[in-house]
Amino acid sequence: MQKTILITGSTDGIGLETAKLFLSQSHRVLLHGRNPAKVQKIASDLSTESYIADLSSLNEVRDLARRVTETNNSLDILVNNAGVFKTSNPRTLDGLDIRFAVNTIAPYLLTNLLLPLFNAEGRIINLSSTAQSSVSLAALKGEQFNLDDMEAYSQSKLALTMWTKKLAHSVGTEGPTIIAVNPGSLLGSKMVQEGFGIDGGDLSIGADIISRAALAEEFSHATGKYYDNDSQGFSAPHPDILSVETCNEIVNTIEVLLSKLSSPLP
Repeated sequence: MQKTILITGSTDGIGLETAKLFLSQSHRVLLHGRNPAKVQKIASDLSTESYIADLSSLNEVRDLARRVTETNNSLDILVNNAGVFKTSNPRTLDGLDIRFAVNTIAPYLLTNLLLPLFNAEGRIINLSSTAQSSVSLAALKGEQFNLDDMEAYSQSKLALTMWTKKLAHSVGTEGPTIIAVNPGSLLGSKMVQEGFGIDGGDLSIGADIISRAALAEEFSHATGKYYDNDSQGFSAPHPDILSVETCNEIVNTIEVLLSKLSSPLP
């Protein structure tokens, strides 16, 4: 059966490779990117629909959700793939660290705004990483900007994985399956090339596991879990995730930020 699939950050890297794979399987793919010319060219080349939004802006995230909702009665799969690792300017217009804004807060906001489009058969795949470290609430809130690229990235990915577990528990069996997936370490994305100066591994490794997580029966009861493609199985993520109190603290912090920073759109 054909699925309607939204993939953020799908104009290059793993996102684009995944979009091509889903299209080859005859699914309906909604592309997303922040560069209008790039988005339009790739959407034209692939003959698919597209959306433009800068996910470092919370208002643009909210506008993206509005446009997706206006043009789609339902969604089957959301792949929160867009991410940032290395940047020359970490501060967003909202006053947040861009790694936390794009890697953690934007997908949380987008997911929650799009939840009404999903039924219990839907799936939400959050792109995590083996790079995970304890989250500084000050950094998450945009009160600390002295983290190096790897530390900010690692914290943002742990925060993403933590809210995955918390939201999966909150929506329960009535909502979609929500899974955090490490697609594979150091695959050949632009992020890896710019951040580490290496070509990286085969992007199809990441696309294949995202496709499995989104469609395969083996993931149908995996809500709230973390899958590590490096070890080829479900894995225990960072120990902080075992703390209900810490997970709640991360989600509560994000919710407070959103209430302060997400002004109504005209």
